[in-house]
Amino acid sequence: MNAPTGRIGYLGPPGTFAEEALLGMLGPGGGAEPVPYPSVVDCFVAVRSGDVPQALVPIENSIEGAVNQTLDQLTAAGGEVLIRAEAVHPVRHHLIARTAIAPGGITRVLSHPHATAQCQGYLRANIPGVEVVAANSTADAVRIVSGAGEPWAAIGTLRAADLYGCEVVAADIEDAADNSTRFILLGREPATAVGPGRFKTSIVCAIPRDRPGALLAILQEFALRAVNLARLESRPAKTGLGRYVFFIDIEGSRERDLPLDAALTAIEEQGVARVTFLGSYPAGVSTG
Repeated sequence: MNAPTGRIGYLGPPGTFAEEALLGMLGPGGGAEPVPYPSVVDCFVAVRSGDVPQALVPIENSIEGAVNQTLDQLTAAGGEVLIRAEAVHPVRHHLIARTAIAPGGITRVLSHPHATAQCQGYLRANIPGVEVVAANSTADAVRIVSGAGEPWAAIGTLRAADLYGCEVVAADIEDAADNSTRFILLGREPATAVGPGRFKTSIVCAIPRDRPGALLAILQEFALRAVNLARLESRPAKTGLGRYVFFIDIEGSRERDLPLDAALTAIEEQGVARVTFLGSYPAGVSTG
C-alpha cells in the first residue's frame, strides 16, 4: 500500500507501540504528521469529527486477543468509520532505566499491566520479588522513570527510550517471541482494494432477533462459495443479555472478488442479520 500522508492520529502518547507501528507504515522521510490521542475512543472521535482524516488503533494482539474498545467503537460508528488498511507490528519489550544499571539493582518496575504480564518469565528469573507498578502506557512508564532518582526501570519501547533519553538495560524480554499486534488505519473514505496483493474485508453482523441457525445461515453463504474467513469474533450488542454482534474478517476484496461480493449480497438479502460493511483494504502489511 502507499504510505499514508497528512495528519494521522494514533493511540498515544508518543513512544507507544502504536506510534512505532505508524512510523513503520510511513517509512523513512514520510510526509505525514502523527497526532497522538489519549484513547481509542478519542481516535474514533477525531476521525468522525474531521479533526484528522485517518487514525491508527490496535484491534488485536496475538497474546491478549481482541481490543474490545476498538470493536465496540466500530459497531457504534455504524459504517461511518471504515478500515483503510491493516498493519502487523511485532511487540518487543525492553527493560529501560534512566541510566545503566544491573537488573538485580532495580527496586521497582513500571509499565502497562499487559506489558508486565507478557514479561513475567523474565522478571521472575532476573528480578525476583521486584515491586511492579501499573502505568497508563508503556511510554508513560518510561517518562516517569526518566525523571526518577530511584533505581527504577520501565518496560517499554525503543522509541520511548530514545524520546526520554534513557538506557536499555535488557532487550527483548517478552516471554513470547512471536508476540505481535494488529493495527487498523481508520478513515471515513473507503480504501482502493483492487490490483495485485492480498486484501481483507471486514463486516459486522447484528442479528436482530434470536432464531435457530441464524449464525450458521450467514457462514454458509461464505462456505458455499469457497470464501475463506480469517477471523470471527463476538461482542455483546449492549441491547440485552445474550445478544451479540459478530465481527467477521474475510480474505479478499469486495471490489475484486466476485464470490465474496455474492456472499455478502446474499447475506444482506436474507434479512437474517443487519450487515455493516467496514471496508476492503490491503492486508498483512508488516511494520517490523
